[in-house]
Amino acid sequence: MRLKEVMDTTGLKRSAIYKAISEGRFPKQVSLGARAAGWVADEIESWIMERIEERDREEEQSTRN
Repeated sequence: MRLKEVMDTTGLKRSAIYKAISEGRFPKQVSLGARAAGWVADEIESWIMERIEERDREEEQSTRN
């Protein structure tokens, strides 16, 4: 996936993506050439699913309290 598609898929802006990468909270890009990078679609989908699972766990815990 190229950056625009990652942004469209995640709803994150470019700066948020690169900040999360630097903090180890987002999948790293893969070099596609001297001036091109992309992301592995499965890694982005897994990242999204992890966010959904976190949300569901938090909702479950809040309903228990």
